[in-house]
Amino acid sequence: MKSHLKIGAAAIALAVAGALTACDNIGQERTTEVVDAKSAQIGAWGIDLDQRDLAVNPGDDFNAYVNGEWLKTTEIPADLSRYGMFDQLRLDAEGDIRAIVEELAAGNAQAGSLEQKVGDYYASWMDVAALDTSGAAPLQPHLDAIYAIDSQDGVMRGYANLHGDAPFGVGIIPDPADTTRYIAFVGQSGLGMPDRDYYLKEDERFAGYRAAYKTYVATVMALAGLEDAATRANAVIALEAALAEVHWSQQDSRDIQKIYNPMSPEALADLAPEFYWSLMFAETGLGDVETFVVAQPSAIAAAAKLFAATPIDVLKDYLAFHLINAQATNLSSAFDDAQFEFFGRTLQGTEEKRERWKRGTQLVNGGLGEAVGQIYVDRHFPPSYKAEMDTLVGNLTAALEERLQLNEWMDDETREQALLKLSTFESKIGYTEKWTDYGPLDIKAGALLENAMAITEFQWQEQIDRLDGPVDRVIWPYPPQTVNASYNPLLNQITFPAGILQAPFFDPYADPAVNYGAIGAVIGHEIGHGFDDQGRRFDEAGRIRDWWTPTADERFKEKTDVLGAQYDSYEPVEGLNINGQLTMGENIGDLGGLQMGYAAYHRYLNDCCGGEAPVIDGFTGDQRFFLGWAQVWRAKAREDEIRRRLVTDPHSPPEYRVNGIVRNLDAWYDAFGVTEENALYLSPEDRVRIW
Repeated sequence: MKSHLKIGAAAIALAVAGALTACDNIGQERTTEVVDAKSAQIGAWGIDLDQRDLAVNPGDDFNAYVNGEWLKTTEIPADLSRYGMFDQLRLDAEGDIRAIVEELAAGNAQAGSLEQKVGDYYASWMDVAALDTSGAAPLQPHLDAIYAIDSQDGVMRGYANLHGDAPFGVGIIPDPADTTRYIAFVGQSGLGMPDRDYYLKEDERFAGYRAAYKTYVATVMALAGLEDAATRANAVIALEAALAEVHWSQQDSRDIQKIYNPMSPEALADLAPEFYWSLMFAETGLGDVETFVVAQPSAIAAAAKLFAATPIDVLKDYLAFHLINAQATNLSSAFDDAQFEFFGRTLQGTEEKRERWKRGTQLVNGGLGEAVGQIYVDRHFPPSYKAEMDTLVGNLTAALEERLQLNEWMDDETREQALLKLSTFESKIGYTEKWTDYGPLDIKAGALLENAMAITEFQWQEQIDRLDGPVDRVIWPYPPQTVNASYNPLLNQITFPAGILQAPFFDPYADPAVNYGAIGAVIGHEIGHGFDDQGRRFDEAGRIRDWWTPTADERFKEKTDVLGAQYDSYEPVEGLNINGQLTMGENIGDLGGLQMGYAAYHRYLNDCCGGEAPVIDGFTGDQRFFLGWAQVWRAKAREDEIRRRLVTDPHSPPEYRVNGIVRNLDAWYDAFGVTEENALYLSPEDRVRIW
């Protein structure tokens, strides 16, 4: 079975305890001892004080106060569109992964072994000379199949079986109505540019993006040997622009109450009869599915009508382009360079294409990540780290439990349900307990495109194989070397892989205040997603259920409306503000996470230190806590990348993850003596307090 359909952001959003009695081990057990200057990975106790801008008052711009010197003196690497602490850890991880991959690839590996698969996949990527010699030849059989299509049902088979994009996407997730089983979902898709705004926004900058996109589409179609590429490109882009007109916004596409629309196959066929669903589902292994979650019904219905009204030759060109675009990096340098020029240089402002080996580690991570992840964990994640993180998570959940019990705006009925949900919360720390079996996957030497397609098929088949069984709660969303973290509302789980559990986020030898302000608040952020504007719609079992009383619901919305208005007012680049509704979930996560981290830090102090923190280098414990939070968001980005993220990213830009949050916490005002004379000052009644 094959499926290479991409799902839009809305459907992805779907997929998407007890008090401690002893000192935790974060920073090692200590009372008033100053951290050993030789132990912490950053600075003497976890903060690089040299990166501050002492000319800035912390109450005027806390981000600049903590990170200003770094922001003034650091250049974004030419091969990146943004650079910060996350990116630095990812660069470090790439070096670690490279060492593992090249080690696995060395020597004569046994056919079918992990060493052979990793080695041949990486080697097929690195052999640029062979790729350039092949040119577009690896694509030709697939293009021949597309241009042999003579009917709309043939186009549907193309959507199902080709490694490109389609006007809709499908996937498999736990059923939001019963999270012990899996269900399939359908959502809008099919755009070559990042979002509908790139096609519709009346703005000189976005008009420039559209012109560059037209050049790119024509260029790669010509490289693939298609005649009159410019004319074909115009028709493909016109179809995409029509799709963009009917697409839901990013804001609506993250609203679980709007995107949860279960339908039978018959109802889906009635909604969009122009798409031959039964044919496509039979091709992809979904023929026996009895219910689908349809994320954006009106967009799917409108896309089907566009499909029926579009000449078949244009549909074939659309299929061909999206195949080429999806596989451009797996072809010759000409395709790879053209894609970088548009998506890298034009859309993100990146000056240079990344070195081949760096992108090769990303390739291996995406396709065979757990094959190298087992070795990565052995080398870079001591078992003690996991134990310390488990302790910290327990302290954070205990802090949230206390905050829920003392919450003044929540009524008792809703509070009881919130505490029940918190009691079922699960954390995944470090690495999986159930590694992927790559046995069925066939990787060949010198066949990059074929290998990439084989991995896509393997990953889809993994999902299909799970469809009839119970939900596997042990599976991880990514390999342990990933520098990221996440919350899954359907499983009520957070995931913190080994890759992110390093300084500045976590350092077992840093000051506890810094760890609680950094990884503690970031973990709190992920826990808080269970209670953000969308996560709160899921109950203790991950089911979509409204467990809120009308009174509590109204009070919650009153508070989030104020937070949304705060973020709507921020203008990172001229003429383009943050969308407070698009970023609402992440902003609530930041606010609640920092509040949880602060409460957990003071639980630590009460247990370990009689409630008192030492003063280190003139900084109180509370000051060091907030410095830890600001340091992890140290980052800068190119303007085109900022624009892209403002349109597509539910996270606010880093500086607002610092300044926009701390100004809502009373403890920050007390720690730094912030008064109404300072730029970030908010009167107490205007500060948002949710969790």
